[in-house]
Amino acid sequence: MEKYDVLEPDHFYHIYNRGNNKENLFVEDSNYSHFLNLIKKHISPIADVYAYCLLKNHFHLLIKIKSREELSSINK
Repeated sequence: MEKYDVLEPDHFYHIYNRGNNKENLFVEDSNYSHFLNLIKKHISPIADVYAYCLLKNHFHLLIKIKSREELSSINK
């Protein structure tokens, strides 16, 4: 049975990850732009991004999940 963390509305989260074996995630400059476009597409609808830091082998995001009201309007 898999366990999933639940992100609560109106809460802040520090989300980070790094490449396997500390390998680079971002090899070319275009990789950074692609990653930011993915954040805009998948994260921005449900959370506000307060800060981010993209390094060659890892990244950090400081986000706040939107309110229940905002999230419910997205589902409609």
